[in-house]
Amino acid sequence: MANKTKTIYVCSNCGEVSPRWMGRCPSCGMWNTMTEDVEQPAPAPAKSGRGAAARVPGVTSLVPRRLSEISTTEEKSRIITGISELDRVLGGGIVIGSVVLLGGEPGAGKSTLLLQLCGAISLQYHVLYVTGEESVRQIKLRANRLGVPQDNISLVSENEIDEICGLIEQMKPQLVVIDSIQTMHCGDIASSSGSVSQVKECSSRLLAVAKSLEIPTFIVGHVNKDGAIAGPKVMEHIVDTVLYFEGDKTLPYRVLRAAKNRYGSTNEIGMFDMTGEGLEEISNPSQLLLKGRPLGISGNCVACTMEGTRPILSEVQALVTKSGLGTPRRTSSGFDYNRANLLLAVLEKRAGFFFGTLDVYINIVGGLRLDETACDLAVCLAMVSSLLDQPVGDTTIALGEVGLGGEIRSVTHLESRLREAARIGFTRAIVPQHSLSQVDRSGLEGMRLIGVRYLRDAIAALKQGENPA
Repeated sequence: MANKTKTIYVCSNCGEVSPRWMGRCPSCGMWNTMTEDVEQPAPAPAKSGRGAAARVPGVTSLVPRRLSEISTTEEKSRIITGISELDRVLGGGIVIGSVVLLGGEPGAGKSTLLLQLCGAISLQYHVLYVTGEESVRQIKLRANRLGVPQDNISLVSENEIDEICGLIEQMKPQLVVIDSIQTMHCGDIASSSGSVSQVKECSSRLLAVAKSLEIPTFIVGHVNKDGAIAGPKVMEHIVDTVLYFEGDKTLPYRVLRAAKNRYGSTNEIGMFDMTGEGLEEISNPSQLLLKGRPLGISGNCVACTMEGTRPILSEVQALVTKSGLGTPRRTSSGFDYNRANLLLAVLEKRAGFFFGTLDVYINIVGGLRLDETACDLAVCLAMVSSLLDQPVGDTTIALGEVGLGGEIRSVTHLESRLREAARIGFTRAIVPQHSLSQVDRSGLEGMRLIGVRYLRDAIAALKQGENPA
């Protein structure tokens, strides 16, 4: 008699298996991550003399190759997509045989990005686009709106993973797109599509086909309420690259980040502008983010953050006003809330500015998030500028980390940040004093560097203005 299936509960974060549901995973400690699944019985071992033959010790069909004998120049190891922002995040193009997992919020533009990628690749390569969420007619309508080339793109609407793998092995395209993995279904597993076991098995089969035929494959993954890719964590481990497509749906800007990349840096980002004709690359994000900023207004200061090797200038806005509540309000958008409270405490203790009865609002323009400590000095100067109602200066940039003693500490890539600021048109920079000796001033002739050791020195430079007597 056939073995019966058994209901189990699997943690979508770490893969812990439990025979009963629990509110908190005993392994990783996450709440409400135990999802119901069905465990398939193990196949009965073949009896002696029948079924598959037993393995003979010391006998195998595998033939290993020496590492020195393997060449990476037999053919092109990467495919240049022509979308420079995507190539930057991938590390210089799509690696042959790699599997890329792309996640993002609903409506962020994942399908739009991949369809534009297919159009760019199809000029030289044959592409197979597999959709489990839409019909081929819907994909056709989007392709017409985006204006992508369509002659070398094949479409199929299918959910059965074995049929898809068979089609890939038959067609042998140069690029495969799966949209999305949560809609794929494996007939060998009794659970529904999107369950932990289904996502795990479908990902494994796609990975095996991609590696055996050396076909680069892009897989779209849904995200849960916490922003992480839904499904088992093992799916992120087996793929080569994990990308997140981020952006507020109310804003046109989109940011592509790499959370994992075996063939490149995970610090690089790609920026796009969502338009009616699709995603457009933003090759100069600093100029775009500073476009239209108010001039001569207090509470504004420009900071520079490093995204991989790319310096990006962003505007920090601060508003300090009298509070009508017993407890003043502290609000931070795009900047860490706890870090903002820390800087407020340093300003009160080390610089003598009192914020105890004042509301403080901090905003980073453009929807970016400044997680780098190099932006501390700009945030402090913006708050002091709003408190004193004195503008920082339209062509002034501040770079430096603020310590608990009020000292200004050095930042990485200072020279790259200053060159980017000079290119945009900034003429004055407030930087750590002990970092000035490490800066090559060639190319910075039109910029005046002001070295400061403590927060009080930076505020004194602020009070002097851009053209001191």
